[in-house]
Amino acid sequence: MQCLPGLAYPCHDLLHLSFAVTHSNPTPQADLALQSALNLARQALWLTSPNPRVGCMITSANGTVLGQGHTQRAGGSHAEIMALRDATARGHSVHGATAWVTLEPCAHQGRTGPCCDALAAAGIRRVVAAVTDPNPKVAGQGMARLAAAGVQTEILDANSDIAVAARELNIGFFNRMERGLPWVRMKIAASLDGQTALQNGQSQWITSPTARTDGHAWRARACAILTGIGTVLEDNPLLNVRGLNTPRQPHLVVVDSRLNMPLNAKLLDTQGTGDQARQIWIYTATTEHPDKRAALSARGVTVIDCAGPGGKVDLSAMLRDLARREINELHVEAGHKLNGSFIREGLVDEFLIYLAPQLLGSGQGMANLPVMTALSDSVKLAFHTVDRVGPDLRLLLRRA
Repeated sequence: MQCLPGLAYPCHDLLHLSFAVTHSNPTPQADLALQSALNLARQALWLTSPNPRVGCMITSANGTVLGQGHTQRAGGSHAEIMALRDATARGHSVHGATAWVTLEPCAHQGRTGPCCDALAAAGIRRVVAAVTDPNPKVAGQGMARLAAAGVQTEILDANSDIAVAARELNIGFFNRMERGLPWVRMKIAASLDGQTALQNGQSQWITSPTARTDGHAWRARACAILTGIGTVLEDNPLLNVRGLNTPRQPHLVVVDSRLNMPLNAKLLDTQGTGDQARQIWIYTATTEHPDKRAALSARGVTVIDCAGPGGKVDLSAMLRDLARREINELHVEAGHKLNGSFIREGLVDEFLIYLAPQLLGSGQGMANLPVMTALSDSVKLAFHTVDRVGPDLRLLLRRA
């Protein structure tokens, strides 16, 4: 297959409806209900990819919970449908009730039907959403169709704490819909002096078991894990989620300019079976090795031609292609050379860095960056969160 440049994400003609939607800050009742809906959405963190993680609470006029639910795996029911079913199972009528959702109800026929129509048909009187759905197939149409059906609609102010939290929970989905790119999160485990391995390549293990387990949780939330062929050849990793009860394994992406992938690499045996089978995509810059291509294809691996300058994979084009493959969050675990390439091209949205309280001296750094002659040339970052994870520090940073 070929990685084609051009439009990052397909545009759609939007049906602009003229019904007004109220924007407001949450009242105490709304805050409580939407916080509960957010907690439900967080339960779907490892489940819904590539769909957004959404929670829904349905309450009566006096605040009694009638039904609740969160989005299921892709192809399954959305949060609103789960909440309606829960209300039915509890023996509750939802006529005249309020639905509190963390994302605007969908308005299009995808793997499932429009949730806005289901809410209106059930007799819901009011719908309050934390944020507007950025999907061009929705983008306000869900609330507009509800309003057209006589349902009161309200969306929180985009700067409210709950709206920000709802967006953060689906940061990759928003990024893919708005920018046509996955949210790129680069994970690095290093010593306090910034070394990811000794000069002889030894790196297992710099950080603690607690930090490594936490790293697997971050893998689990991603749509795909990316590494480079250098890491495959040096470490022969599995690059899957282990030690956690996750309902799905993230897909795997390998940047392999010369198609040097060994046919006995361990990661080729991690695909699984069924509708949630793990896809393995190898991006290459060479059109040679037809026998290797055929052998990889026979094992269910997709080889994608994506040549850039200098005989390297075009990383920007690769990211656009991954967005077309519905990758929301891309979790990068690579060596210092590929890390450096991503950083130099400005392709990293977020850094997930684990720092161990030890000094290793001269070794392999976090990223192969060019020598800088002025501090103004540095890559400027801002701390998003700083946490203790066992004996280590976990830093989450974004571009300043």
